[in-house]
This record gives sequence, structure tokens and C-alpha cells, in this order.
Amino acid sequence: MSVPKSTYRVQVRPDFDLDTTAELAGYLHDLGVGHLYTAPLLTATPGSPHGYDVVDPRQVNPRLGGAPALDRLAGALRTRGLGLVVDIVPNHMGLFQPAANPMWWDVLANGRGSRYADWFDIDWDAGPLVVPVLGSPPAVEDLRVEDGELRYFEHRFPIAAGTGDGTPQEVHERQHYRLVYWREGGERLNYRRFFAVTELAGLRVEDPAVFEATHAEILRWVREGLVDGIRVDHPDGLRDPGGYLARLRERAPDAWLVVEKILERGEPLPPQWPVDGTTGYDALAEVCGLFVDPAADNGDTSWPEEAHAQKLDVTRRLFQAELHRLGRLGDPAWEEALAELAACYDVYRTYLPYGLADFDHAVTEARRRRPDLDFDPLVPRLTDPADELAARFQQLTGAVMAKGVEDTAMYRWNRFVALNEVGGDPSRFGVPPEEFHAAAERRRAEWPAGMTTLSTHDTKRGEDVRARLAVLSELPEEWASVSGRWRAAAPLPDPSFEDLFWQTIVGAWPISRDRLHAYFVKAAREANRSTSWSDPSEEFEAAFAAVLDRVFTDLRGEVEEVAARVTPFGWSNSLGQKLVQLTMPGIPDVYQGTELWENSLVDPDNRRPVDFGELRDMLAALDAGTVRPPVDVSGAAKLLVVSRALRLRRDRPELFQRYHPVQATGGGVSHVVAFDRGGALTVATRLPVGLAARGGWGDTELKLPGGDWTDVLTDRPVAGPGLAELLDTYPVALLVRR
Repeated sequence: MSVPKSTYRVQVRPDFDLDTTAELAGYLHDLGVGHLYTAPLLTATPGSPHGYDVVDPRQVNPRLGGAPALDRLAGALRTRGLGLVVDIVPNHMGLFQPAANPMWWDVLANGRGSRYADWFDIDWDAGPLVVPVLGSPPAVEDLRVEDGELRYFEHRFPIAAGTGDGTPQEVHERQHYRLVYWREGGERLNYRRFFAVTELAGLRVEDPAVFEATHAEILRWVREGLVDGIRVDHPDGLRDPGGYLARLRERAPDAWLVVEKILERGEPLPPQWPVDGTTGYDALAEVCGLFVDPAADNGDTSWPEEAHAQKLDVTRRLFQAELHRLGRLGDPAWEEALAELAACYDVYRTYLPYGLADFDHAVTEARRRRPDLDFDPLVPRLTDPADELAARFQQLTGAVMAKGVEDTAMYRWNRFVALNEVGGDPSRFGVPPEEFHAAAERRRAEWPAGMTTLSTHDTKRGEDVRARLAVLSELPEEWASVSGRWRAAAPLPDPSFEDLFWQTIVGAWPISRDRLHAYFVKAAREANRSTSWSDPSEEFEAAFAAVLDRVFTDLRGEVEEVAARVTPFGWSNSLGQKLVQLTMPGIPDVYQGTELWENSLVDPDNRRPVDFGELRDMLAALDAGTVRPPVDVSGAAKLLVVSRALRLRRDRPELFQRYHPVQATGGGVSHVVAFDRGGALTVATRLPVGLAARGGWGDTELKLPGGDWTDVLTDRPVAGPGLAELLDTYPVALLVRR
């Protein structure tokens, strides 16, 4: 198996295609990267900026350059000693442009008689295929027949053979599908979708024939040596994730295989899965927590109630169609009990028979909350792996968790938004070093080839924004005073949104007004409180736009003053968490552009183009220089940390085979985290505000293992165990025995 030393994620897309990506091979090699890790490469919806809406799994996306460009990319990488990891999407296909998806087009044209009818997870017994696309209920009057197709404005649909005569409305009534008002989709839909996205239809990859057809091209890449690793997107949406992964492992026995499995705190990855680990959200929570001050916890315990309320709301509001389908498998009277039970899960889902303890916990909690409901008839059916009701309920709970917690509650409960991250627990302030060390040792022992990360295309905010926000956890009284003054000067009618608003501005500053406005629109609508996607409030959105205008006019000076106060400590946290993530057990991933300071917010902001020419020039200057760069606005210090850590992992893998915490003595012990990987020793400063307040390191010393050490960041020998001298240039050090 070709396990990467590290990965570097690139958002390959039509305006940054495979040939353009191939031009990065030299830079990535110089940076120290082991494998390039790309966004999905199969044919996606025309114009897709991300590639997760695959419309034809049989070929490399021609808009990325097609198969010849993939060959050229793999060749360019091999020439530089790099490998390739690809992201795949087995759970669903894109439907936004039906004519672009030949399989879906055929299903619409031929219904149950389509040769692709078994590809998609459709409830054929529920009547014609529901397509929620109309702008209003009577919009069928706007249908027209044109060029042998049924059309609704720019939307195109096939007409079944022999059904094309009559008015457009009469033709529509003869089809295997029904175009309905878009607001009715949540209740009437009769195909499984990705979360609540009606434009993404669920695939039945549990059918061996469907698996083979949708994976033939991917497996060709592996078989021909073009690809060394596979990242599996959203396995929790599948009917049988374990069975799918077993089949994938059987067909790609030597591939590095990681899964985008979101683990809640303390939840293990199912040990029977034949994978190398997760994509690293669990590591993200552990690393970022190291730099948050637990003393800032104000004791608010309302998060579980908020999470439960939003899970229950999205189950009723967004997943009515799924509840109705479950009801048809059992008893429609069970739907309320099923909704409550789904909302009571603390994890994304079970994998029967694995996970019964999580199911039992959910039942106990549901009975406590709703003693008026009878859950007894559900228990035997929902614990039977062979029961269709159990299989589909497991698929529902993951979607409920994702939409209810990640996409709603984490935009509503904004006590400290640095913690509101995928796989995180917003109610828990900080991860003590002892807990981090225990988790790192477990990772080394159980999943040493799993990915670690700090930023992805799905994180709610970039790693350096979280690092800056972590500073506020050390300044709770100062922040309360500042934010209170701003609230009074420019109030908003939603206090929770105000929390998110002001934290985001300080965490991401400097940032353009347009980027902030786009983020706040998305965040406010996701929260579904003062405005929403389905019913936008012009009044509320105008209110926060007006406050945002004030941020860039009469409040700008104050904002810049606070940002200047926080930023140096944020840089310290950024360097600390980056070095820890790059050197801890696991395979470190670097998201594109995060080798410099990176203040992205949620997608699509975090998919903005990266200036790789600037990065290449900065790295070359760094390598040519004789003086190490200062920690300043350029971000060169972060580039130094990233490149030296990645190169060391690539060139000296024998130094990263073990894990031992390194203890400290003296007055500043709570401000350092250190560990020895077996010859490479990481030292990072934590809680830098408190360290500065106590006057620095003073008599604090590391209990260094025996031998002579050199700091590869400063390229100088370590004179002694004192942290004041060791960390006099950077707040981090990466030591190697001489």
C-alpha cells in the first residue's frame, strides 16, 4: 500500500483544470508534499465549481481536460516523486441539468422500464417520479413542448415515446415524472437525495451492478497506477457503508482509503471498516481545542437542547418525504416517534448490528422527552439489519445530524464560534494537553494512516480564523466590553446573530465587505431564525447590511484596533496548531493556500482561487535566504513551518514512528505542548495571552530526551532546555537529534 507521507488538497475545477494542476508538481515537491489530493474528477454538472454533482461516472470530466489530462497530471507528479489521491462521490449524482446526466434523462424518459432505473434509490410504488422545479403551483401553464422535449423556462425534460401529442399540460400528465412546485419537494419527493438537496439523487451502490458501473473508471485509475489513494465522500448516506467499503477495498486492495466520516466526541470509527482512517475532522477538534482557554467557559449548558430542537425541526420541515417513506414501511402513525428518535441521536448513525448502544441511548432519551409516544413497536424493527425500515432509518439520521446540527444549530448557538466546526462540540471549551496526548497515542496505535487536517472545503471557517478567535477565549472580559460597545452603537434584532457577526469580523479581519456580506447572508439563512433560504427577510438582511456598512466607515478604526490587539497572538496560535497537526500521528493534509495566513469563511469563500505563483516565489525566497522570516503579515513564517515539517516527514519518516509527551517544569508549563515522535520533537506555545501576562517563559524548561538537538525552523543547535531561549524567534520549534 502506498500510504502518503502527506497530502495537499487542490480544488480542481474547470477554471483550474488538470493541466493547470499538473504545473503545481514542482512547487508541491519543494514544499515537501507527498501526494496531491484533488476534488472529484468525474464528469460533473456543467459549470460546477466543486465537482460533487457528478452526472456521468464513466469518464474524467472533459471540462477538466478528460482522461489525457489525468494521464499528464499523474506523469507530472511521478516525475517529481509525488502520488495522487482523488475524492470520489459514491452516494449521489447531480440532477440540476437533467440533460447533462444521461442516466437520469433515461429514467425520466422511460420510468421503471429504464435500464438505469435500478441505479437510483427511487420509490417506484409511490407514483410518477416527483421533480420539484416549478416556481409556483400553477406553473404547469408555463410548460412548452419544443424540439421533442418538455420545457419549463431553461429547464429541459424528455418526452416518452408515443406521448408527444396534445397540449404541453396533457403531455406532462403522460410522463413517468411530475413537475411540481419546488416547495412541495420536501414532502412529496419519492427518490432519496443527498441531505435535503433535491438536485442530488441517491445512488444504489449496494447493488453490485451499480457499483461496477459507477466505479469502473475510478478503479481503472487505481489499476493503471494513476491514483494511489481514494477519499470517500459522505459514506453515511449509503445503505450499507461497511459493505460498500469492503467491496471497494476488495477491488482496490493496495489503495490508501480514507472516509469522510464525522465522528462525534469519543465516538470510534467502526473497527470492522477496511479503511485507513477518516479525513481528519476528529483531529481538527483535538488540535484546535489545545489553543482554546477552558477558563472562558461561562457554564452555558443549553447546547444539547439547541441541537435537539434543530434536529427535530429539520426532520419535520426538510425530511417529510423521508418520514412518509418510513411510515409506508411500517405505520404512518409512527412518523412522529421516528422523528423524535432521529433527533435524539448523539452520533450520525448506526451500522447495524454495530452501534446498538447508540440506538439504545437514543431510545432512552426519546422516551424521556416524549413519554406520550409509544416507541416499543419501533425497537425490534429498527434493530434488525435485514429490515428495510432499519436500513432507511439509518440513512435518515445522518442527514438529520448534518442539517440539524452542522447547518442550523451551529449558526444559531454562537457563544464562541471557533468551536462551531464539523465534528466539534460547541459546548466544550478547550482540550487539555493530557487529553490531546491520549488521543494522539490512540491515533498512532489504531489509525496511524488516517488523515489529519485543520481546513477543508467543508469547514465553517479557516484555520487561521479559528486561531485568531481562540485568542478571545483568553480575553473574555475585554471582548465582552468591546462587543458590547459595538452592539450598542450598531444593534441588530437577533442577539445570537450579533454574536456570530462581531466574532466573525474580528476573526477574519482584514476582509472585504463583499466577502463578509456573502457570508452573513448564508449564515443568517442557515440559522433559519430571522431569515431563511425558503423565506428570506429583506428587512433583517438589510439591517445587518447596514451595520456592516458602519463597520467599514465609522467603526472601522475600532475594529482595526481590536484586530491589531488580537492578531499577533492569533499568529502564535496559527503556527502552533499547524505544527502540531503536521507532526502528530496520522497523515497531514494541507488545504490549498493555508501554508500562508488564510482567513477564509465557509464555502464558497474557501474555494477562492489561490495565487500559486506568489507561493512558489515566497518558498524560493525562503529557501534562498540566510535569515529566517519574522512572524508578520506576510505569512512567510507559516510557510517556513509548513515546508520544514512536511520535508522532514517526507525525508526522515523514521523520526515519526512513536509518540511520547514531553513534559515541562517551571511557571509556564500550562502554556506549552510538546511531544517526541521518535526523533522529531514538536514544541508549541498555547494560550499566548496568558503567557505574555505572566512575563514570558521565565524559568520554564522542557525535559528534553537525551542527545544533542537542532531546531530545523531556526537551523540552530538547542543550547539547553529553557523555553525562553528555545522559543525566542518563533512560538514553535521542531527539534531533530543531531
